[in-house]
Amino acid sequence: MARKNPFANVMGDTPAAVVVASDYTIKGASRSIISTIDELSAQADKLLEGETVVELEPDVIDSSFVQDRIEDSAEEFEKLVAAIAERGQDSPILVRPHPSVSGRYMVVFGHRRLKAMRKLGLNVRAVVKALDDRDHVIAQGMENSARANLSFIEKATFAQKLMARNYDTQTVMSALSIDPATLSKMLSVGQIPQDILDIIGGAKAPGRDRWYEVRQLLEDPKNLDRLRARITEMDFSGLDGNARFALVYDLLKRKKIAGVFREPRKVQWGASDRKVAADIRSDGKTYTMALKAKDAVEFGDYITAHLDALYTAFRKTKDK
Repeated sequence: MARKNPFANVMGDTPAAVVVASDYTIKGASRSIISTIDELSAQADKLLEGETVVELEPDVIDSSFVQDRIEDSAEEFEKLVAAIAERGQDSPILVRPHPSVSGRYMVVFGHRRLKAMRKLGLNVRAVVKALDDRDHVIAQGMENSARANLSFIEKATFAQKLMARNYDTQTVMSALSIDPATLSKMLSVGQIPQDILDIIGGAKAPGRDRWYEVRQLLEDPKNLDRLRARITEMDFSGLDGNARFALVYDLLKRKKIAGVFREPRKVQWGASDRKVAADIRSDGKTYTMALKAKDAVEFGDYITAHLDALYTAFRKTKDK
């Protein structure tokens, strides 16, 4: 089943949730990715066309031998779990017979769907296809380039991992649908020290040119030493990858760090009988909870009437 261009919202005009030094532009690799995304989606869909879909227990399926995600959004994952719980698994994942363990399988693509089905305690719908390692990484890269909304840095680290496993450049370019110039910059960006990459994480907004600029700045040992010293003084908690990248960029480029707007933490809760649900939002200073569904008002009145008791219980827990 073909799906819409997943980069439309990421690289379009929709403002980012975290605003820090938001002067990124759509150019270079990002623009070329958009222009080929529908073709990539069609190619990925062809891998599943005409194949038999089976149901497998999640516990017999292992992760891919090469990972492409640096980090995953907990909020987006919970939305996926909720969607599957409501309407079922829309599309199958692709697995291959495990190359070294009889009776087990390895995911080619569909890691998040597998994780969601495992959390729900359900069997996962899958297509089983015999692939060698090379075809595996090409299929994984094509699917994720088309649908997984991987950031440039996640693709760069994926390319780096493939090269480290001695795959030839043509295989890597096929897996990521990139040209030699983009691969060259990806491999250069992949040489940014790992401790700096770990701090930033899978930033979605910055593209090839901005990452390459950071790589060039870090070629100066003085810049790297200064950045490491400043990082130890800063609190990155509560910031998403885009904000962390912007702070690192500011530390390298500017005397004054740009303002940071922390993305609010959002949580959804629902009673097991579905008579009350809550949307919870916290920005570090305020905490709001909006109740909805059949018994929302009655439950809200109950909470209000018992606030003193609830606070007393909270203080006892806090003071232990």
